[in-house]
Amino acid sequence: MSQLAVRNLSVTYGNIRAVRAVSLELAQGEQVCLIGANGAGKTTLLKAIVGMLPVVGGSVHFEGIALTRRPSFEIVRHGVALIPEGRGIFGRLSVAENLAMGAYFRRDHAQVRSDAAMVYDLFPLLVERRSQAAGLLSGGEQQMLAIGRALMSRPRLLLLDEPSMGLAPLLVQRIFDTIKIIAARGVTMLLVEQNARLALRTCSRGYVMESGAITMADSAQHLIDNPKVREAYLGE
Repeated sequence: MSQLAVRNLSVTYGNIRAVRAVSLELAQGEQVCLIGANGAGKTTLLKAIVGMLPVVGGSVHFEGIALTRRPSFEIVRHGVALIPEGRGIFGRLSVAENLAMGAYFRRDHAQVRSDAAMVYDLFPLLVERRSQAAGLLSGGEQQMLAIGRALMSRPRLLLLDEPSMGLAPLLVQRIFDTIKIIAARGVTMLLVEQNARLALRTCSRGYVMESGAITMADSAQHLIDNPKVREAYLGE
């Protein structure tokens, strides 16, 4: 049984159908990537899954529970978290306050403190900046904070939208090393990433999205070996 099942999902912007009858699924503990050109509808799809955009057709189920048309805060409570493109951190709040926002609905205070310690263990650079305004962090530090804030909700499914965007190669590697650590702990992941090669080497399966529709689905290695994918997305 799929942990996440998206069936014939459609999203429109005015008269434009940005997502067209998309279906995909993820098994528990699986890491799957979604690749495609800018404007293909990838970010729109992630936002629709977590209730940030209204859908005009289709359904989203997580662990057998219908998420379609539920508000975003309720979807987070069900165990789904989005790390948005652009990070979306609260710039005027401190690092510690941003992490606390990720756990806003939790009442297990001892476990919240334990999870915050886990985030600082994953991202030691944040420890010395815990009292600093998040808006003063570097891009890489903000990405670390965005991931940490999402982890504070204890997600079983993590949606990541362009985690490498705007980062230096060394920081990209550090972020993806951490993503692999999180995945090894059993968190299911759906990754949208412009660096298609990195995404396919991080995940076991992948989907290709073009003009709002899924046009290809295969194992990551088969997609890497596919001549069309190599030409369009791997620069070969």
